Amino acid sequence: MKTAIEISFSKDILILANVGQEVAKITTKLREDIHGKLKRNGAVIGISGGIDSSVTLALAALALGGDNVLGVMLPEKDSSSDSKEFALKLAERFNVQTVEEDITKSLEGLGCYQRRDEAVSSIFPEYVPINYKMKIGINKSGINQNLPPVFSLTIIDKEGTEKSKLLPAREYLQIVAASNFKQRSRMSMLYYHGERMHYAVVGTPNKHEVEQGFFVKHGDGGADIMPIAHLYKSQVYQLAEYLGVPEEIIKRTPTTDTYTAEQTQEEFFFQMPYQDMDLLWYAYENNIDPLEIHIATGKSIEEIKLIFKNFNRKQKTTEYLRMSPIKY
Repeated sequence: MKTAIEISFSKDILILANVGQEVAKITTKLREDIHGKLKRNGAVIGISGGIDSSVTLALAALALGGDNVLGVMLPEKDSSSDSKEFALKLAERFNVQTVEEDITKSLEGLGCYQRRDEAVSSIFPEYVPINYKMKIGINKSGINQNLPPVFSLTIIDKEGTEKSKLLPAREYLQIVAASNFKQRSRMSMLYYHGERMHYAVVGTPNKHEVEQGFFVKHGDGGADIMPIAHLYKSQVYQLAEYLGVPEEIIKRTPTTDTYTAEQTQEEFFFQMPYQDMDLLWYAYENNIDPLEIHIATGKSIEEIKLIFKNFNRKQKTTEYLRMSPIKY
């Protein structure tokens, strides 16, 4: 006797049936696209010790051979001190040559830090960069309360005491615009190395970053090819295990590595753990019945509908990031 609803949606729906087959498909296409379509001899990848760039580098090394891949470390003064250590372990694991390009002076020349700190100081007059760390974050509860994203600014003194205030639109836009110099400067450096070596620049965004707009236009969104743009975050981790990405990287909490205070991607943009987001995004884009989602996740139908509304809002407000230039 059948139940009232036949459940096909579950928490296991994003487990890849054959990870090796997926890796083979990606590496074959990557090799064909770089040599065939792009007519390039190898790949340049920015590496930070994060899971996405690590899996991308591992795939490129498998597709092209480590000798034909260059890993570029692109630190600046706000970068995590762990990033270089993890990036070097990754490159050693996959026999890839690395170069380090500190972009701090370039960012200083562009006024990145000064413009950002000017906006922070207008909210917290006591803020002085040598005495405080800073970050901005999004209201996590808004995703299931039918609320638009509201950002707050947090400063943290040397004793660890935090102060937070809602961030007005003008100051928010200035902080983000100034911070985006970082991603755009990094991409400029990647193209320098790509052009001098006749290599393709391989981007590292995953499915959520591309489709929800968690990237900088002409920054980390400005590569020649993006081999993991179709993969959910949990699937990126499945590939990492299969490919032998160092365990320290796999266990590392995904961060933005943009502001002076440590900040997770969940805190800054996604508003929920990637495990939940993967399932709900799959359900959203595949029109899964809310009742099936409720049974699989335990979330109320009303909460699911509000999360879907938030997803739709993010897609619409970031659509221009995915657009090609409008040509006349």
